[in-house]
Order: sequence, then structure tokens, then C-alpha cells
Amino acid sequence: MTEQLLPTRRLGGLEVSALGFGAMVLSPGVYGEIDDERGERALLAAVDAGATFIDTSDGYGTDGHNEQLIGRALRGRRDEVAIATKFGFRLPDGVEPHPFPVGFAFGELAVNAAPEHVRGYAEASLRGLGTDRIDLYYPHFPDPRVPLEDTVGAVSELVEDGLVLHLGLSNVTAAQLRAAHAVHPVAAVQTEWSMWRPIDPELLAAARELGVGIVPWSPLGSGFLSGAVSEVKEGDFRQNAPRFAAANLKANNDRFAPVRGIAAELSITPAQLALAWLLHQDEHAVPIPGSRTPAHIEENLAAGRVKLPGEVLERLSAILSSTEVEGGTLL
Repeated sequence: MTEQLLPTRRLGGLEVSALGFGAMVLSPGVYGEIDDERGERALLAAVDAGATFIDTSDGYGTDGHNEQLIGRALRGRRDEVAIATKFGFRLPDGVEPHPFPVGFAFGELAVNAAPEHVRGYAEASLRGLGTDRIDLYYPHFPDPRVPLEDTVGAVSELVEDGLVLHLGLSNVTAAQLRAAHAVHPVAAVQTEWSMWRPIDPELLAAARELGVGIVPWSPLGSGFLSGAVSEVKEGDFRQNAPRFAAANLKANNDRFAPVRGIAAELSITPAQLALAWLLHQDEHAVPIPGSRTPAHIEENLAAGRVKLPGEVLERLSAILSSTEVEGGTLL
């Protein structure tokens, strides 16, 4: 194992590597099939390459698969990383599903973040992860039928009991962040943010004002910004995303060609450019790219050491501000 230190950043009171690892890709049914041995190798490659922040959810994979894989892979190395997980998206039998609208082809997800279920969710995640604490715990989506403050109140009880160390929020608005933060300090807010999905400026302003870190999910646009996606195959969840429909994908690839050209000029990969650009947007942003390939994982994490000149950032800003993405948004 070769340890490679990455710069660190703060998510509220939690210090982590400037780039984390999004583990969703390690479960089947995301980017096609994958076996557990390959998934565990990928996760350990991320830790060996310097990622000290691992992001998962009780809803990734079937029956807590993703959390269980992480628990097995990190046995004996738990203290090397901070683990973030999310809840309210994997509903046990008897828990009423509440529809949350999304931009995927299937239209909505089933969630339930009612406070009476939160402790049970956490205990199941702790068992799956094989750990005695969750470093950062998020409701996966704000439940349309439950006041977010009630959900946050239930998490605050877990913090008091030491089962959770820090509260996070995921897929929320600026107003929801402010309301939640008034109940219990929020360490981080997770939101989609990348070169092809701008962050809500009001959410960014609120996070900065409150001292809340930002965890951009899908920082590579579900792989699009790597420049290597020309089609999506059967078993790939991106078939449900309009941006990856054949005509839209071709148009988007054409429109982002100038960005890939800048990466070539700098002798870095398009993925490294996309991640480095995101790191330059806010000093408390910690993107969580995911990959199944150790070489790509090391390549992505190396972006944490890339410094982009001001002139390059200005050129990218000009390109991105005039580039329209075909296919709408996911949330």
C-alpha cells in the first residue's frame, strides 16, 4: 500500500480529504453488474490513494448491499476514514412510502423520513457498516410529508447518544437548510453540482453564511464529464436519465468538446479538469466521484492536487455559461 496524502477540507467540524469517494457505483444495478470482490478492491484503492471520506446510503443496492460491502472492506481500517451514509430511501416492510419527484424517467422515488423511523434506520446502517458510529448522517431526501425539522430532531438524539457524530442534509433548498440548522448544527449539505449542473446560488450562499460544507454528488455528471460516455447499456441506471438519451448525449458531447480541449492543453484528463474546477469553486466543497476501476480512482483523486490558473478558470466560466445541456435535470 502506498499512502498518498491529499489536501484536507472541513465539512463543519469534520475534517476529510478534499476529494472523497462515492460508493454508490460499487453495487449492482448502477452502471451494470459488478461483483463484491471487484467492489471491495475499488473501495480499498480509494482509501490507499488518500480518500478519507466515504459516502454511501442505506438505499444503494438491495437490502443494504452497499453499506455491507463497505463494512467488510474496511474491517481493520475503520479509523482511517470518515463514513457518511444516508437514510429514508430503503423502506422496511410496513413503512409507508412517500413520493419524492425526480427527473428520472420513472418520475418519483419512495421515501420516508418520519422521526419515529430514524433510529431504526441508523441501527440498521451501523450493523451493515460494522461500526459503532456514523461520522456524517443525512436524510437522503427531504420527506414531502414530514417537516424537515422533525427529521433533524430525531438525528440530533442520535448525536446525543454518540451513534452519529455530525448531521448532514441532502437534496435540500436554502430555506430547508436554514430551518434545519436552527434545530441542530448542519456540518454538510449534499447536492448535485458539476460543470453540467450548477449549484443553486441561494443554497451556496446559505451554506457559506452558516459555515456548512458542501458535498457535490455526481461531480462528473454521472461519468459524462470524463469524456468517455458515448452510449449507455442495458442495466445502467443512466438509461432513466434524459441527458443520456442517444440524441441528447450526442449533443451534450459536442457542446462539451471545448472543455475537453482545455484538459488536453493542460495534459490532464477531462475528469481531473472537472474535479479540479469544482474544488476551485468553494474552499469547503468536497466532491465524491465514484469509480470501479483502481486506475481511474487514483486519477480522479489526483485532481485534488491540480491548481488551475486564473486564466483557465475564466475560459471555463465563459464556456460553461454559454453551454446549454440537453435533457433537463435529475432533481
